[in-house]
Amino acid sequence: MFRKIILVALLLCGVALSAQGESGIASVYRPSDSDGGGPLAANGERINTDALTAAHKSLPFGLLVRVTNKHNGRSAVVRINDRGPYIKGRIIDLTPAGALALGMDGLAQVDVTVVGRAPALDPVLFSWGEIEWA
Repeated sequence: MFRKIILVALLLCGVALSAQGESGIASVYRPSDSDGGGPLAANGERINTDALTAAHKSLPFGLLVRVTNKHNGRSAVVRINDRGPYIKGRIIDLTPAGALALGMDGLAQVDVTVVGRAPALDPVLFSWGEIEWA
């Protein structure tokens, strides 16, 4: 019983910390396919460079986060659909569309704040790449 209480407390602390957000370096990831339909993301969907999606090390798939560029104040809401970045000091990898929305090319200092969950869509009926998330 005591272990369950500790586990619940740790989970609640994690939710509270993620709700406050995190700060760090954002990067842009570019799949190698020239048509913009890159390899598969960790959640199984094809990486679409024109979609406002991102990779994060631990946030759940389908979570919407607001990423704010500290240099220019621009922000965008992106959906987590992949894992990464795997380079020390970086907290989020954005598609080129997300980076463009933030006015960044390469690396940028950002704040990441949880906004909510993306609506559950039937993948047979809908394509994530056709939905605007900003």
